[in-house]
Amino acid sequence: MDNVIVVASGKGGTGKSTVCICLSVALVKQGKKVLLIDCDCGMRGLDIMLDMEQDILFDASDAVCGNCSFEEAVYKSKNNDNLYLMAAPFDTENELSPSVFKQLVNSLKDDYDFVIIDSPAGIGSGFVTAAAPADRALIVSNAEPTSVRGGVKVRKKLEALGVSNIRLVLNRFDRKVFTQLGFYNDLDDVIDATQTQLIALVPFDIRISVIMQRGAAGLNWSAASSVFDCLALRLSGERVPLAFKG
Repeated sequence: MDNVIVVASGKGGTGKSTVCICLSVALVKQGKKVLLIDCDCGMRGLDIMLDMEQDILFDASDAVCGNCSFEEAVYKSKNNDNLYLMAAPFDTENELSPSVFKQLVNSLKDDYDFVIIDSPAGIGSGFVTAAAPADRALIVSNAEPTSVRGGVKVRKKLEALGVSNIRLVLNRFDRKVFTQLGFYNDLDDVIDATQTQLIALVPFDIRISVIMQRGAAGLNWSAASSVFDCLALRLSGERVPLAFKG
């Protein structure tokens, strides 16, 4: 099974990192062993969202530079059994090259059911690195024009990098706000504009942001959890309908 998934977005603020964590927790709930890799060099945040900030001694750059073994740069979540984290370097000058990062992931992936890579927003060098080992990709977008346009650019770049299995996660969807803004006639118009097949529609829920900023992912949950449970099943190859249809 293609188990290395890069999660990307065209612009910041779409909730991409939150999607990474919520998906990882959902996969763990289904008995999967998951490695979550923060690839947002210089801007890492997954350790905070998982309440692991004080646990991290080594990051991905330490592993490839020989400061520690690859396994020593992987930390077990204390709140979620079978969820592990590899942190991104604090400093941008320690950003890994695509070839080195691919070797790193390839050396680890067989020990996990899924490897989820949190890419930096946009299509810069960090994104190219994050996408290098990916078997497939999720593009996280909001239902508004700048986010959608960014998602299209990400899709084209992924395809140019050889990643063809790409799906769309529409995040933070609020039907009332969507209708009031009137950017699109309906959800089908949004999906058509992204040029990407929808795999999950995540409702807006302020509690998700609160939970993440408190480092309590997996301890407290929200109404959107069923959507991520469904997404996890879909990524595992099961045919299940959308948990939320807007």
